[in-house]
Amino acid sequence: MKVAIDGTAPVRSGEELPIERLEACLRQQFPDVAGSLTVEQFPHGHSNLTYLLRLGEHEMVMRRPPFGNQVKSAHDMGREYRVLSKLSAVYPPAPRPYFYCEDESVLGAPFYVMERRKGIVLRRVAPGTSPVDTDTARRLGISLVDNLARLHMLDYKAAGLGDLGKPEGYVTRQVSGWINRWGAARTDDLPSVERIGAWLPEHMPRESGAALIHNDYKFDNLLLDANDPTKIVAVLDWEMATVGDPFMDLGSTLGYWVEATDAPAFQPVATGPSNVPGNLTRREVVDRYAEVTGRSVPDVLFYYCFGLYKMAVILQQIYARYVRGHTKDPRFARLNTWVEALGQQAERSLEAGKI
Repeated sequence: MKVAIDGTAPVRSGEELPIERLEACLRQQFPDVAGSLTVEQFPHGHSNLTYLLRLGEHEMVMRRPPFGNQVKSAHDMGREYRVLSKLSAVYPPAPRPYFYCEDESVLGAPFYVMERRKGIVLRRVAPGTSPVDTDTARRLGISLVDNLARLHMLDYKAAGLGDLGKPEGYVTRQVSGWINRWGAARTDDLPSVERIGAWLPEHMPRESGAALIHNDYKFDNLLLDANDPTKIVAVLDWEMATVGDPFMDLGSTLGYWVEATDAPAFQPVATGPSNVPGNLTRREVVDRYAEVTGRSVPDVLFYYCFGLYKMAVILQQIYARYVRGHTKDPRFARLNTWVEALGQQAERSLEAGKI
């Protein structure tokens, strides 16, 4: 398999950092590290911005909110730092953070710096192609599911994360919260998304329990071993992690899981090789999760439709920033077509009565 280690690129226009102020901050944290500061950017991702910092020979990763961010609660750097500070001690895929800076005079926003881990990221692939053979694809899918199950079975209270969220009423708050976010970010008339937003409150299941959940667990948030892509080196992007209903987390993962037989308009939404020959189907993802956790997953259609709706709202929030002139990133110009495709996929699933 020929896939490069997840690399960097020059910083995008409009997302440059004040190098002198950042270097002065880093010198305070790493007084014994010699050499000048260079900055590059990890070019993928649509939410928080991620940079590679090289201070002399020492590499580290910095995360900061997007420029023009209007949803402060969705980009809480201090919270993400606190989660990783506790979690990295008990969950090996979580990177270890170095420090958090809430002084906005440095970058204009809070940020944190963490260790760099190297690995490959398998993102969406062109139809009819695959970066892995069928056996590896299946083992990769199983590894992804098993790792999510291990996270959900973690004793989050013993890890010091018992106060991270409020699991009681989590499903209700999530449904109403994402509906409200949709209203705030709405730009286009997308009836399919509106209809799913109306369906969800009427079909909410009972709470299934509480677990530490990632809330954005998908292929392109995983770093994989370059020599064996079925081994997970790191899980990235913990900005939405909390304590809540684990089946809702599973639903979010299912929302990203595009199959080869899905509608052509839905294929570009894929965030990784879920649609390549050999990988698990959505039904197999659920069955494997149930096998590892020992818990059956009722109401799976609700969790899947919630995952699709949540993903649609996240993309709509990013698209709204572009439409309203808060970012010039050209990648965001056609995200509304993806939002519509997600709503249509949810409607097809409801009509078929299956995921």
